[in-house]
Amino acid sequence: MNFASLLPAGFGRSAAHAEPGQSAGAPVGLGELPAWRLEDLYTSSNSEAFRTDMAKAEADALAFEARWKGRLAQAATKTGNDGIGAAVRDFEALEELMGRIASFAGLTYFSDTSNPVNGKLYGDVQSKLTDISAHLLFFSLELNRIEDSMIDAALEADSLACHYKPWILDLRKDKPYQLEDRLEQLFLEKSMTGANAFNRLFDETVASLTFSVDGETLPLEVTLNLLQDPSAEKRKKAAMALAETFKANIRTFTLITNTLAKDKEIADRWRGFKDIADSRHLANRVEREVVDALAAAVKSAYPRLSHRYYAMKARWLGMEQMEFWDRNAPLPETPNALIPWDAAKDTVLSAYHGFAPEMAAIARRFFDERWIDAPVRPGKAPGAFAHPTVPSAHPYVLVNYMGKPRDVMTLAHELGHGVHQVLAGAQGALMASTPLTLAETASVFGEMLTFRALLDRTKDRRERKAMLAQKVEDMINTVVRQIAFYEFERKVHTARKEGELTADDLGATWLSVQGESLGPAIRLSEGYETYWAYIPHFIHSPFYVYAYAFGDCLVNSLYAVYQNAESGFQEKYFEMLKAGGTKHHSELLAPFGLNAADPSFWAQGLSMIEGLIDELEALDRA
Repeated sequence: MNFASLLPAGFGRSAAHAEPGQSAGAPVGLGELPAWRLEDLYTSSNSEAFRTDMAKAEADALAFEARWKGRLAQAATKTGNDGIGAAVRDFEALEELMGRIASFAGLTYFSDTSNPVNGKLYGDVQSKLTDISAHLLFFSLELNRIEDSMIDAALEADSLACHYKPWILDLRKDKPYQLEDRLEQLFLEKSMTGANAFNRLFDETVASLTFSVDGETLPLEVTLNLLQDPSAEKRKKAAMALAETFKANIRTFTLITNTLAKDKEIADRWRGFKDIADSRHLANRVEREVVDALAAAVKSAYPRLSHRYYAMKARWLGMEQMEFWDRNAPLPETPNALIPWDAAKDTVLSAYHGFAPEMAAIARRFFDERWIDAPVRPGKAPGAFAHPTVPSAHPYVLVNYMGKPRDVMTLAHELGHGVHQVLAGAQGALMASTPLTLAETASVFGEMLTFRALLDRTKDRRERKAMLAQKVEDMINTVVRQIAFYEFERKVHTARKEGELTADDLGATWLSVQGESLGPAIRLSEGYETYWAYIPHFIHSPFYVYAYAFGDCLVNSLYAVYQNAESGFQEKYFEMLKAGGTKHHSELLAPFGLNAADPSFWAQGLSMIEGLIDELEALDRA
């Protein structure tokens, strides 16, 4: 159980994606911001329930190993409580129990990563669960060594095994990349002192960073938020403060990046992955050719999307060329009033209700039952995420709410994840989890619903222009920026095979891919070469970032189907979310007449962004 792989990049947004929100020193007037109730998992790490479950997890893992190890091939010839289905059922129960423990430790830690007590809990639980997982490691390896014909017969004869058929068949896709049992155990146990340790070092380093702006010491979230300040001087000061602190810590970030890239190269080489991103594609259950087509389509659209839009924005701001700190500057038409929490809540729930009352009812529970952590505290994880925990509990959402329109969109995004996780929970601990490419579908769709609802009731031309511009910027951040991130990672991991990279190497690569994606309207001046350093996706989930672009383009196509559908769309949409991880993306999209393997699919998704830019140009001429 590697909790570091689940948070904060597993679902949702980070500072890399959303230029996020609130922290210590957040503005007043937002109303009472909710803090989540982790008591729904455990009241504390010292509680009897937590200690009992830790002991039970270890005892049950030992009992599972004693019962099933070396006997799975024989179990494939039986049914009922002696069959493969029963073994998977018992394994799922352990995954559920360990997932609850890991979720509590992880969410506690990300509530305040600067608290040494939280850090110790997180580290101790990870270590203990890794030890326990060593007793379960045999299961997937041994299950995948069973002949296909025997598995097919078991799935036919054993009704319990048939229930888990999607998970069993999905697991067998990993078969070509599995190693001998003792090597797998070594990889698992060494992860605590290898990749996981460097993930934690990154998290704690980022959480400890401070930035000096006008004599005030600020954390990362608030400093990043200043890049959206109406004052160009304030934006510049924040940008320079970010660059100064990143540069002061660049040796640490460079070491972490080099170490993790090498660690991944070693693992990929031993497992036999041919391309540096193939392990991510396998985890996402998406074909390399589909991702390559997505990346190629987005890169070819740079001039029509980001280059064109930022040239327009520079003109609106009265500049020949924007500095990099002006990229997310508000337009003069942008309202400056902060949006109180209750207004943000009503906005999102109203938009969800307009699509389907059931969707709003599920989202409302996050507010009513305190499944959301909204205020910023020193040491709290930056950005935003939704974590599903386990089906026997419920998801949790973390945001850093500052009262900006983008924060409302982030709330809609994470609640989309939350609704998806609630609906998929009925599939159980093994089959509820959705591949990351499809995990972004409900979140981006939730954003789109909220944006469209707000746009439809905005009649003032200037306000409408500001809203459209902000949406275009968010979509560029989600599609163009994330594919640029993907290209950066590809170049870094490819170059790392030839030797260690210096901070200058990483900075030059960063400037190259960012310059290509953002276009000539943005000057990437001194200081920006360090901005790769704080992006957590590169650390926690290499090559994860294309999932955002995948999800955004998918939702653009899906939303077009919704707009043109006479009836029945909502039912098909909910069925897609309820499927969790039981179906391939081709099966899930087929009822909507969509096919991600078709190159025109990506063109259709990108055309919606281009259409919004067209609408902005028309408003500008009016």
